[in-house]
Amino acid sequence: MAVEIPYRRELEFEYGRVERVSPGIRRVIANNPGPFTFHGTGTYILGSGQVAVIDPGPDDQAHIDAILAGLEGETVSHILVTHTHMDHSPGCKKLQAATKALTFGYGPHGAGKIEQGVTVEEGGDMDFAPDQVIRHGDIIECGNWSVECVYTPGHTSNHMCFALREEKALFTGEHVMGWSTSIISPPDGDMADYLQSLELLLERDDVVYWPTHGPCIDDPKTHVHAFIQHREERELQIIDCIAQGVHQIRDMVPLMYRDTPEFMYPAAARSVLAAMENLLKKGRVVLASGTGLEGDYRLGHG
Repeated sequence: MAVEIPYRRELEFEYGRVERVSPGIRRVIANNPGPFTFHGTGTYILGSGQVAVIDPGPDDQAHIDAILAGLEGETVSHILVTHTHMDHSPGCKKLQAATKALTFGYGPHGAGKIEQGVTVEEGGDMDFAPDQVIRHGDIIECGNWSVECVYTPGHTSNHMCFALREEKALFTGEHVMGWSTSIISPPDGDMADYLQSLELLLERDDVVYWPTHGPCIDDPKTHVHAFIQHREERELQIIDCIAQGVHQIRDMVPLMYRDTPEFMYPAAARSVLAAMENLLKKGRVVLASGTGLEGDYRLGHG
């Protein structure tokens, strides 16, 4: 029986409108809907007076103007970046030009893998480098808000969540979303890292998640448990495919993603590759020939 993920997709909003979603949190959604962004990028504003902005979004002047209009009379003191995909960090340049606020992030695109000597291909915001490099457990505070940095590699190697301590609210970027699972695309994406980062969240006492895309998640641990079980189920599907004589990822995807539109198969293949690499690490599969998406995979002895 397939794992039941408690998806949350209902969301009432208006593009360009800064909306208060809790006592210390406001949100404005960029008009960049799509198969990977849902309705668009949700930019969050923390505190009042001196505020932090999380994920200014794409390089979209209309979205930046909406943020600034909603903050008239206030000061943006910090710009926090969960990760460097093109719907999250490129807006930093325009927002920083208008506010002079410093940017905070784990590092440039691929930073977590570059530290390990792994080359990451282009595909993210290659122009972004944070003014202030942050690490797991760091505390950032100003005015009437404070956040704890929670390092969650997996979706990308530089993915950072931010916990608003005053509300026990975790801004999860694309690590955990309510409307969909996350794409894990090697080499920057890493399934083993992703699963460890999910386990890390289970140790925390956050009461609500605010993803960059879609509505909040108000039963976070149930959601995280379901995500872990879903990824474990995908690994079992791969094992079953190989046992039935299906040895290449391109042939596994239609079997594993029967309810997924065909135009999403390339993205699905990247996630299958991420799961396959995790199985390789555990010795449950072996590579008979080829590599990556073109590899021929067989059952191992792990």
